[in-house]
Amino acid sequence: MSPPVTLIIVAWNQLETTLACLESVAGLAYRPFETILVDNGSAPPLADAVGERFPQVRILRLPDNTGFAGGNNAGLRQALTGPSDHFFLLNNDTELAPDALDHLVAAIETAPDIGLVTAKVYYAADRRRIWSVGNRLNVFLDVTAGGENQIDRGQWAQPRDIDFAPFCAVLVRRELLESVGLLDEGFFFYYEDMDYCRRARLAGYRLRLCPDAHVWHAVSASSGGKENPLARYRLAQSGGRYFRKHGRGARMLLIISFRLASAIKTTAQLLAKRRGDVVRAYWAGLLAGWRGDEPSTSPRWLK
Repeated sequence: MSPPVTLIIVAWNQLETTLACLESVAGLAYRPFETILVDNGSAPPLADAVGERFPQVRILRLPDNTGFAGGNNAGLRQALTGPSDHFFLLNNDTELAPDALDHLVAAIETAPDIGLVTAKVYYAADRRRIWSVGNRLNVFLDVTAGGENQIDRGQWAQPRDIDFAPFCAVLVRRELLESVGLLDEGFFFYYEDMDYCRRARLAGYRLRLCPDAHVWHAVSASSGGKENPLARYRLAQSGGRYFRKHGRGARMLLIISFRLASAIKTTAQLLAKRRGDVVRAYWAGLLAGWRGDEPSTSPRWLK
């Protein structure tokens, strides 16, 4: 018998997007699995519409938006009380190939030190263009190039070890969660996956790409895109928190120099687009992240 899996989908509003994702989940060939939908403070709540079309889905309603990490953690706490061996974290703006979960489970079961496995993720709007095949990290603890925006011609057909897997579609082993813990809710949105992957690697677990598992992702659907001032603020805040958390010793000096140069470049690019509002949000987020401000706070002028 195949090991049981729990799918956890976090949604904040976006009813039609969520229903489309659940329709894709319903078409999975793998058995047995269950699905938990975490309604992360949607207004109106999603339960009635989702329950009518997908009565088999368990719905966990949260009164407020707790962010990506908080929503997934709520689902994981509930799921960990059950019998599942693995937990599939899935964005609500994704579509799955029917055999995706079969391939992911087969990949994670090949060795006990594989803590999590990611799929080959494509852009939903350009279905042969790669969004992610996982990444390695450089000395600055940032991702290196890994196939992004390439047309898939078979160049990423081999499974491989990676340092980072985006959590839009990732299968996680129970033992990893029990060893490393849940996601860090200090990351309200963005970088929580990079943080978790770093923690998993430091604990001795391997991360793998499973290229035969295919997922399509409507990138930045829930945040409005990175040119949205609030999204840019969250990205910068979480980035500051991530590098502050994981930088050590001489490496931290390298990281600070690298991040400062990156910030200057980003500022110049945004100013060239006449996006002074985004620049203001970006620098406010950087300062908040490096200071260690609470993730749930943001400037009033951003709301």
